[in-house]
Amino acid sequence: MEKVELLAPSGDLERLKIACLYGADAIYIGGQDYSLRANALNFSLNDIKEAVQFAHKLGKRVHVTVNIVFHDKDLKGVREYIQKLDEIGVDALIVSDVVIMQMMKELGLKCELHVSTQASTLNYETVKFYQSLGAKRVVMARETNKENIERIKKETGVDIECFVHGAMCTSFSGRCVLSNYATNRDSNRGGCAQVCRFIFNADNTDQVFSMTPKDLNMVSNIKEMIEIGVNSFKVEGRMRSIYYVATVMNVYRNLIDKVMNNTITDAYTKYYLSILNRCANRDSTEQFFHGLPGKNEQYFLGRDEVSNKDFLGFVKEYDSDTHMVTLEQRNYFKPGDEVEFFGPNLEPISFIIPDELYDEKEELIDVANHPRMIVKFKGDISLSEFDMMRTKVFDISQFM
Repeated sequence: MEKVELLAPSGDLERLKIACLYGADAIYIGGQDYSLRANALNFSLNDIKEAVQFAHKLGKRVHVTVNIVFHDKDLKGVREYIQKLDEIGVDALIVSDVVIMQMMKELGLKCELHVSTQASTLNYETVKFYQSLGAKRVVMARETNKENIERIKKETGVDIECFVHGAMCTSFSGRCVLSNYATNRDSNRGGCAQVCRFIFNADNTDQVFSMTPKDLNMVSNIKEMIEIGVNSFKVEGRMRSIYYVATVMNVYRNLIDKVMNNTITDAYTKYYLSILNRCANRDSTEQFFHGLPGKNEQYFLGRDEVSNKDFLGFVKEYDSDTHMVTLEQRNYFKPGDEVEFFGPNLEPISFIIPDELYDEKEELIDVANHPRMIVKFKGDISLSEFDMMRTKVFDISQFM
């Protein structure tokens, strides 16, 4: 099988570094202008330069979104901006507007042109047109099914990027006007208020109504996607937490590697699904891949989005001589709790929190109950900076 890319979202430098360490082959980010995630922290040009330097040292790629729908006033300064991105050394620009594609071609930029999902590409003739403008890759519309992908790949040979995990848009690949209509925030220029997530009262009764699609989850279809020629597996979520980014990257990295070396089993697939379902706060499904989604792929009568508290801590340091773990706490834990460590180079491993916990002053404490407090304890377990500790919930043996 041809090597495929795992593409991670990053809303800031911290999440970019976590994504790189936890298995992403490439990262996509947004600048402070011209990006469809205006509510994310996003990256200044200096941040982008640092991101590129960090990623390239690890052999990773950086893609930058320039994918708003441009109005006349938005074009001011964009030529200089994309030239600067090219000079910094970004590997690709993700673009939706033809004027930017043409601009890239005229300027002869070294970075690749990737057509954004915002362009709603579903057929091979459209792909051929984008190829004539220099497109190396097309990010498929979220509504693309298996048949579309196979035909496009066969007719064009273009690099194909598909979303495999994360939130879905109620509208057609992000072409929504609800936000603009209801809140005067234009979703097609980075200001989406996510009106589709609102809960509405139906006919002035106690009955609630929503129009929210369930999240996308393609764990069960990765092997099939590789076989039909998908080149890049894209995860949505530039505004998600570091725990979410680490967990999703870790799962898809392991899943892709097992598919590629032919060691994937039903047990591992079920295990990975369980881990991902614990990490997210919405139900997930494959959506359009094998056909049109129906009522089971949508929330209509409200929903619960309760965030779990699985993420317990972030390893800051491990002393191999004293076996002392220094952890930045994220959620409550206490002696006797069964937890699990996982990391970039660490298979999930169970651990029981010892009786003696210390704070940063090395004074004994009964529980870790203050967000981001420094907690220390001894553990005969080899850990590294950036490893994470979570609630122990699943074991692969449960799925055998």
